[in-house]
This record gives sequence, structure tokens and C-alpha cells, in this order.
Amino acid sequence: MPLPILYEDSESLVIDKPAGLAVDHPRAGGDSLEARLDDLRFGFLRAPTPVHRLDRDTSGCLLLARNPKALRRFAAAFEARLVEKSYLAIVAGEVADGGVIELSLSKISSAEQGWRIIPARSGKPASTGWRRIAFVNGHSLLLLTPQTGRTHQLRVHLASGLGRPIVGDPVYGTPSPTGMMLHASRIVVPRDTKAPISADAPIPDRFAAFGFADMPDGLF
Repeated sequence: MPLPILYEDSESLVIDKPAGLAVDHPRAGGDSLEARLDDLRFGFLRAPTPVHRLDRDTSGCLLLARNPKALRRFAAAFEARLVEKSYLAIVAGEVADGGVIELSLSKISSAEQGWRIIPARSGKPASTGWRRIAFVNGHSLLLLTPQTGRTHQLRVHLASGLGRPIVGDPVYGTPSPTGMMLHASRIVVPRDTKAPISADAPIPDRFAAFGFADMPDGLF
């Protein structure tokens, strides 16, 4: 799997992570971004470090820091909810024009099914803005703007909050040969003394099977 570079400067990289590539080394073995970080040095002494995570089956913008000082600043920006993130997702059926999903989330686990995230009043608050931007062949393309960064937030919010699981979601929906239709399309990271880090990941080829081959004009 190639790792296209969407943005690069002296303290950061943004890559277009392919679907199917885990960020951390999987317990069961296999390829991962962690195993490829040395290939992303590009002459720097240190290998870059991922600032955040994307699920294995999610593609798109992933920020890496090139030094410990940058890593701390970027992590603080995420913690302060200053980072703008946008995702594209495909769900079955036609939905309303848009809205905000407010649904607290909690983690559960069992020996039989492993761990998963569920809605729970006692869970951590989570908020996701969403907007329908296209409807083609019985499927809706949604633009998602999470205001919090909980594990599996978008997947659970669409499945439980909207009642429309992401197409191909193997945990909260139904697996599909096309994979999970969730893509991190944009990231913007503000910086005090420099221009913001800003990157857009092109819509992936697997979306074309549902009639969404091009990024809609005026999306952002």
C-alpha cells in the first residue's frame, strides 16, 4: 500500500492512510503504519510519530509529528478541540439534510465478542455534526464534522444516533467486500507562529462503486 503525502513541512507530515492499514502493529501480525515510519524520515534524524489514530478500515488524512516538541503542541491542539476534522461516509437510504448527534459513549468488552463502544448515559460526552451532500442509487453521502474525538464515535453515532450504520462497518453494521465507507477527507491544525497545517485527501476509489467518484464542489 503506498502512503501518499498530502502535506509536508519541517515539523509535520499528513499522509493519506489507505483503508486496511492499521496505525499500530496488530497483535495478530501484519502490515502497519508503525512498521513503515522509518520510510517516512525523508532525511530527518527521527522517524515521525502519529499524533492521532484512524481505524484500520478508515482511509484519509493522518497527521504525524517530526519531533517531540511538535508532537506535544499538536497533541495539545487535539486535546483543546482546536483541530478541524471532516469525514465522508456512505450510508444506505435517504436521510434528512443534516443535524447534530449528541450521544455519550462507553466502552464494553466480553470474552465472546471482544470490545466495542455503546451509547450510555454514564459515558463520555460526544458530538458529531453531519450534513447530507449527495444521494445516488439508494445511498447517501454524508459530511461528518466531529466536535469530540471518542473511539469509534462516528461509527456509533451514525449506527445508533442516526439509525444508519456506515456501509461496510464490520462491527456496528454489516461487512461488505468493498470495505467500510468512511474517509478522513480534511484536517486543519492551527499553529501560533506558522500558517495552519491544512490537507485534503481525495475521495478514495472504493467510493466510486456507490456512484461517488468525485468530491462535490463547495464541500467545505
